[in-house]
Amino acid sequence: MRIGAVVYLNTCPLVAELPRLAPHVEIIFDVPSRLAQMLADGQIDAGVVPSIEVARHPEWRIVSDACIACRGQVKSVKLFSRVPIPAIQLLALDEGSRTSAVLARILLQERYGLQPELTTLPIGFPAWDSPADAVVLIGDRAIRAPEDGFCEVWDLGQQWVRWTGLPMVFALWAARPDADLTALDRLLRESRDAGLEKLPEIARREAPSRQLSEQQCLQYFQDHLFFVLGEQEKTGLRRFYDLARQYGFLTPEGLRMSSDASKKAAN
Repeated sequence: MRIGAVVYLNTCPLVAELPRLAPHVEIIFDVPSRLAQMLADGQIDAGVVPSIEVARHPEWRIVSDACIACRGQVKSVKLFSRVPIPAIQLLALDEGSRTSAVLARILLQERYGLQPELTTLPIGFPAWDSPADAVVLIGDRAIRAPEDGFCEVWDLGQQWVRWTGLPMVFALWAARPDADLTALDRLLRESRDAGLEKLPEIARREAPSRQLSEQQCLQYFQDHLFFVLGEQEKTGLRRFYDLARQYGFLTPEGLRMSSDASKKAAN
């Protein structure tokens, strides 16, 4: 079985113990947007994919209650703005993002009535070099990115929780309907639970390559992420899907819609 896992720090507790528990499984690491495409193309059997992509692919099956969520500040999903939020006209979206890109657009629309024009921030391209008024960054580089020089910085997890009172689910384990799912749910739960028991060890191992301190990694795991798809998370996910559907973001063209197209979808 080929399983896709997000290359960022947030997924380490879910998969750190997977090679020990299932040595026969091949793990492929990539950014969320590419994992979603790989699952759609049949290049992997299951993967940690953006939650918005699960709604766009009703044929996929959620195969575990292991997830990547937050109940407050998430640290690794941020909007950096050079101008006051209501003045944003051009928004750059992290190329690796799917869920966070939709989340940012929902929050801007719902809170400020904004439908900015969109551009892409390539993976590895510094946010401060983008000509856009604001930039959405995800993953390790969002944690490390300096906030100096920006007018406002939004932690998108925190903004969602404050606005809705609900958790935000960024990614889920999903599988293709033709994949061999025998015991996969149990395996992914065991992998998560084993990883959560070894957070200090994982933080110590991952810190150097992530250009973060061991304490930063451990605090991120313990204080900013939630790894169980509970009832509150499901409620938050339904609210997110309802809003994404309202604005037309569940279609394959959702992330490429112009401001004018967004207005039509909203109406």
